[in-house]
Amino acid sequence: MSTTPLALGLIILGMGAVTYTIRLSFIMLLGRGTVQPLIQRALRFVPPAVLSAIVFPELLQPGGALDLALGNARLLAGALAALVVWRTKKVFLAIAIGMLALWILQAALPH
Repeated sequence: MSTTPLALGLIILGMGAVTYTIRLSFIMLLGRGTVQPLIQRALRFVPPAVLSAIVFPELLQPGGALDLALGNARLLAGALAALVVWRTKKVFLAIAIGMLALWILQAALPH
């Protein structure tokens, strides 16, 4: 099934509108009242949980199978980035060093 560029553009715009509406609805609903402290504490864990769900499968299963070997460039670069963010508390520095390490390791390690 092929999609025309116009149809693809309309699909992307529609998805953006739906996403924007969903986010705006939560802002408007939560902006009217107060959020209980228990819910506020729980919501602080959502970003790290989502990030972990996205990142860890790519680090631990780069080919679809568990790979904890020293030849796993993604795992080594991720560990280095985690060390950098832990020591410096600078997320963008950790991302930059992790990406640089990944590129170097992918070029240096056999596939």
